[in-house]
Formats: sequence, structure tokens, C-alpha cells
Amino acid sequence: MRVTASDVVGCEVLPPILAAFHAGHPGIAIELALTNRNEDLARRDADIAVRMVRPIQSGLVARKIGAARIGLYAHRDYLARFGVPRSLADLASHCVIGFDRDNRTFQSAGDFARGLTREDFSFRCDNDLAQLAALRAGAGVGGCQENIARRTPELVAILPNAIQYALEVWLVMHEDLKATRRLRLLFDHLAAGLTDYVRGRL
Repeated sequence: MRVTASDVVGCEVLPPILAAFHAGHPGIAIELALTNRNEDLARRDADIAVRMVRPIQSGLVARKIGAARIGLYAHRDYLARFGVPRSLADLASHCVIGFDRDNRTFQSAGDFARGLTREDFSFRCDNDLAQLAALRAGAGVGGCQENIARRTPELVAILPNAIQYALEVWLVMHEDLKATRRLRLLFDHLAAGLTDYVRGRL
């Protein structure tokens, strides 16, 4: 069974959920395809998709799981060297982690981010996992899902009242597959695991 998800969700959220499923169903092979594009389930590019936007294709079974809250963070070592930003204006004097040539992620990041250009960032990369690694390494200030940031105690929330937004989490499969027992088992297992994640239990 082929599951598709974004790079961050596929690397940071799904592995323990899929490991638990595989432990209970060792005879079922799982393929995990990571991409920040929305794969076409109608063409069977994947069997099940974890999406951060509401599905609009027809012929799909979609379940809204909840929302993943995102905020700004910085490593405590970075803050010890450069100080804590106290306002949005203060960010201009900090190393902010963001996109290089691909701004699609930031287009969904709320009103405060839509006007940003690559020149607003001192650490630029179009790979979300590399941005997350840079944040954890203390390279600067960057966005992160709250429930992922919580796993790294050294990450400190920055301007939590000024900058915060959420991405919807949806689980999707083609309606023609809902009668396939193994796919339904995985769909329900993923729904339960992702619910735990968005509620801060995973």
C-alpha cells in the first residue's frame, strides 16, 4: 500500500504510526512516498494521502483530522548569542530561515508571510527538512509545527502571540478503495495516529 505525505510529515510524524501498523500487520508491505506536491489519487499515484489542504478532487473519501499549529522558534543557543526578538520588527536584525526559489510553502503560512521575499531570509533553502535541521542546529529563527518543536526542548517559541497559524490535516483515499480491507485498516490506523499527533499525544 502506497502512502504519500509531505517531507516533514513523512519524516517527523508518520514513521512511528506506520511502524505500529506494520508490527500488527507484518504481511502488508507499505510504500511511503514523500513529496510536497499533492499526488493525484484518481490516477492511483498513491492509495492514501496525508494532505495539509482540503482535497478538491471528486471521487475521494476525505477525513479532516484536525489542524497542525505552526509557530516561530529558535534554538536556545542562537538566542543566547543574538538575543530574543521582542517584536516583528526585531526579526529584521536576526537570521531568519526561509525559502530560496520556491515560496509555495510560505503562501499558505498566513497573512504575515504572504508578502515575504527571499531577501527577507538570511538562511535560504527550499527543502523543508533542511530548514528544520538548520533550526535545530541553531542557525536562526524559523517556522515549525508546534508538536514537532516540542520534541526538541532546546527550541524556544518566538513571538507566540504575534505569529501563529495552522494547517489543516486531511487523510484521503479514492472511494473505489474503501472496500479494500487492508487499505481501510491502514486508513483508520493513520486517522487514529494523526489525531494523537495533532492533539499533542504523539
